[in-house]
Amino acid sequence: MSKKRKSLNPANSLKGSKGVLASDFISGDDLDDLLSKLVRTVEIAKASRGSLPEKIWMKQQFAIGVNDVTRVLERMPHSVTASHSTQRSSEAPTVSGRRQAPLVPLQAVLVAADCNPKWLTKHIPALASTRQVPVFCVKDNKGGSLRLGHVVNVRTALAIGVKAKDSIVNKTIDEVLKDSKLVANEVTPSPVTCLD
Repeated sequence: MSKKRKSLNPANSLKGSKGVLASDFISGDDLDDLLSKLVRTVEIAKASRGSLPEKIWMKQQFAIGVNDVTRVLERMPHSVTASHSTQRSSEAPTVSGRRQAPLVPLQAVLVAADCNPKWLTKHIPALASTRQVPVFCVKDNKGGSLRLGHVVNVRTALAIGVKAKDSIVNKTIDEVLKDSKLVANEVTPSPVTCLD
């Protein structure tokens, strides 16, 4: 009697996300390179943050955690209606007389593949695909959630969204997107790239 084992491949766990997978896989050296670039960039950018506390500055640059990433993605307009809702996204909407902060869209999302249970992050690629936001699936033997947490100075992070604020962090993500050939794969709505 042999039991069938489920595949531990993060790409298989994301197949429920409407077939949004890209065929690009980035090797372990590229993952180390990406995360070290991000950590260096964050350290450089933090030095120029002025008197702003680090926690507030981090929240301005990143959506940290599954709930925060999901919330920001849900508030972003769908890619089809993004051009029609420019006026709405620039104004702060009112809810019962209170003004909300203006929406800052996400440039990219990094998701840890070592999430257990997998359903915690399974919705993120599908949600990101409707908003044209690239998703990086970080898989690492050392623990992807630990390494993502190191980028934003928390213990662990299952998901990190990089907010599009025209900062040095965004320039680093642009370089990574160009290097990983995701720009050439714009046939798929939102490429999911697994970083080993």
